[in-house]
Amino acid sequence: MSSFEQQKGIVPTRRQVTHRRFAHGPATALSACLAILLIAPILTACGNGFRPVHADFAGMTPASEKLKKIKISPIPGRVGQQIRNELIFKANGGAQPLPPEYKLEIAIREKVTSTLVARTGDARSQVYSLDAKFKLTRVSDKSVILSGTSYARAGFERFDSIYSNVRARHDAENRAAKTIATDLKARLAAIAALPS
Repeated sequence: MSSFEQQKGIVPTRRQVTHRRFAHGPATALSACLAILLIAPILTACGNGFRPVHADFAGMTPASEKLKKIKISPIPGRVGQQIRNELIFKANGGAQPLPPEYKLEIAIREKVTSTLVARTGDARSQVYSLDAKFKLTRVSDKSVILSGTSYARAGFERFDSIYSNVRARHDAENRAAKTIATDLKARLAAIAALPS
């Protein structure tokens, strides 16, 4: 860098660079202090009544205990059975369920849509759609606590082999069933975490 460039202000001198570096120092420190002051109340609130839904306190939480008291009605079909099995395992981890206080009913709807179609009219790729309409009721008074619909989509490719097509479709169904079960478990845990 030439002295001509420095005189014309094209390239900053070492003094200018040093001055700029220290000019932002106090502002940056002030910003960091403000950020800490703003975040501190949020972090301390966690100890004053706010807690994660799935937190483990002495091995049992009210949410996990209520999940074990949900009776899941049978769902027709292979995919329905997959959803039910996933939910039962997610609710109690394979342990013996507690006496039921709630009943969960699920009705599913399946659909397959072709996304890539060859010139011959054969589908090369498809999307498996699964909708699960659910209703959670209290056994004692039959009141509906929660109802809604959960959705899942899973894509799969089509092959020349029939066995490969069946296997790809089953894999897509299993993925969709797992997605539905995870979504339903999260919704049920959120409701179960609320005080009765």
